Amino acid sequence: MRQSLVIGNWKMNGTRASAQALAQGIIAGLGTSNAALAICVPYLHIPDISQVVSGTQLALGSQNIADKAAGAFTGEISASMLAEFGCQYALVGHSERRSYYGDTDATVAARFAQAQEQNIIPVLCVGETLEEREQDQTFQVINKQLDAVIDVAGVAAFSRAVVAYEPVWAIGTGKTASDEQAQEVHSHIRKYFADKDQAIADKLQILYGGSAKPDNAKGLFAMPDIDGGLIGGASLDAESFLKIYNSTKAV
Repeated sequence: MRQSLVIGNWKMNGTRASAQALAQGIIAGLGTSNAALAICVPYLHIPDISQVVSGTQLALGSQNIADKAAGAFTGEISASMLAEFGCQYALVGHSERRSYYGDTDATVAARFAQAQEQNIIPVLCVGETLEEREQDQTFQVINKQLDAVIDVAGVAAFSRAVVAYEPVWAIGTGKTASDEQAQEVHSHIRKYFADKDQAIADKLQILYGGSAKPDNAKGLFAMPDIDGGLIGGASLDAESFLKIYNSTKAV
């Protein structure tokens, strides 16, 4: 059985003091679950949080990663820089990066590859907008996003990667896909990989990233192809985040 995974995406929130307090609060509330838990924090907080999580069950991640290894790329943070501070995960292709900052399928694929160059696990975010869903384009959009990464990195790269399904229409809108809607897309993603490599499909962690909260997480995570969640707003409160984490399937 696949290990469950819950990742908190803090986005652009928190002061230096509140970030450390939140991480400490999450660690203090951890029980004995076998599920994996991680937080993706703003770049500036990574050095502090790296020290807070050291030696604990809580893993550290970045919200983005450069698509180049080094050089004259002002404002970018490379995979090697993140690895130096103990980042184990990096989000790539989050819908907000695609929508607001011009990330394309090609640059997302390059970010994915750069993460793996430094043994950082890329969390590849895929998903459709409301318009695309209403036009029955969900599967085509997701296939295109996955194809772009496989064309660069190959399907075998997903033996050390995570996929997060983000229904863009459910992020920050208060809407959430029903358990069945989410499962339908997760099942499609797993079949996409099964058609290429059954062993990778069986082991691939696929997370739900569409406004999961303590009151709906258990139903979502009970679905057979949903292995956990990429959590936004609810990860900014230790109690809520831990309730979601504790809703994961036993392994």
